Amino acid sequence: MIKIKSYSIFTAKSRPDHPISDSTHTLTEISFIILRLQLESGIIGESYLLSFQYSPRAIAGALKDVGDLLIGEEVNNTVKVFDKINHLNEYFGAEGINRWAQAAYNIAMWDAWCKTLGQPIWKVLGTYTTRIPVYGSGGWISYSIDELVNEVSNYKSRGFNAVKIKVGKPDWKEDLERLRIVREAVGDQVNIMMDANQGMDVPSALALARSAKELGIYWFEEPIDHSDFQGYQLLKNQAGISLAMGEREYSTVPLRELALRNALDIWQPDILRIGGVEAWKDSAALAKAFNITVLPHYYKDYDIPLLCTIPNGAGAESFDWIDPLIDEPLKITDGFAIPHDKAGWGFTFKNSVLNEI
Repeated sequence: MIKIKSYSIFTAKSRPDHPISDSTHTLTEISFIILRLQLESGIIGESYLLSFQYSPRAIAGALKDVGDLLIGEEVNNTVKVFDKINHLNEYFGAEGINRWAQAAYNIAMWDAWCKTLGQPIWKVLGTYTTRIPVYGSGGWISYSIDELVNEVSNYKSRGFNAVKIKVGKPDWKEDLERLRIVREAVGDQVNIMMDANQGMDVPSALALARSAKELGIYWFEEPIDHSDFQGYQLLKNQAGISLAMGEREYSTVPLRELALRNALDIWQPDILRIGGVEAWKDSAALAKAFNITVLPHYYKDYDIPLLCTIPNGAGAESFDWIDPLIDEPLKITDGFAIPHDKAGWGFTFKNSVLNEI
């Protein structure tokens, strides 16, 4: 009764008022692909991935390819299935869209297995804490000054104790001025972080980091290309600011390389890219071995339960994009989130927002 019987794939959208941009991409829509697995028992496990406007047919195709291979597998065999898909993905590559599909099934399997057990995932995996700090994310480069101030002020009014804004303008001095305006808007009691989305070179990132010291910037995310390990080492040694990265990574190799260079302070795994639950936790364990804290990328509804199971979690990133689309949005109070106490991940997409593909 715990075997996978069938799967279904859906799309859903949470449209922005207008396109938003960071230093490297412009997003014209906030799109999601949702996967549902049905067990022979009738229990349904669910997962989702953030797709924006990119490659919807390719992602759906990869999910269908994997799904056809998993019919009849026992849902608790998450490690066995992960290894099976790894082997099959080797020919075309274990990174990219294939990895996203692999992770989506892993996350949905964990949801269905924990629902079978009648327990939330953070209790099944073993609990360290049940209260996770959360920061408000956004601050898009495409925002006007009024839009930027309104967003960070809204986060502050909702009780958030930290906000993150985008940097990576052609002239870093413009980034610095925007950071100054944000500091004035939120005051000294709210932490400010900055994220360049790999859009800067080493000299401009170094200049911005040094100049922003007086503003008390908490950490600098993806200042430069994620593969420039030597550049991260230089920034770590010369900028005098904590560095964060990890959202683009499909394995722990970059974490290992940066840790060996003492060039990273905060590891930011993306659960869909890294490969799912076990891969996320493996990366957190490696980070702990190097005294690096974990602050994952985007997926707060998965990350908060998982952060409850590790001792080196620093917090989670918060966007509100899926909140109108799901039945149980996470509640955030005074800058902290409490994991759901329902079985599995604790939330489900509303049928009314789904379009099957």
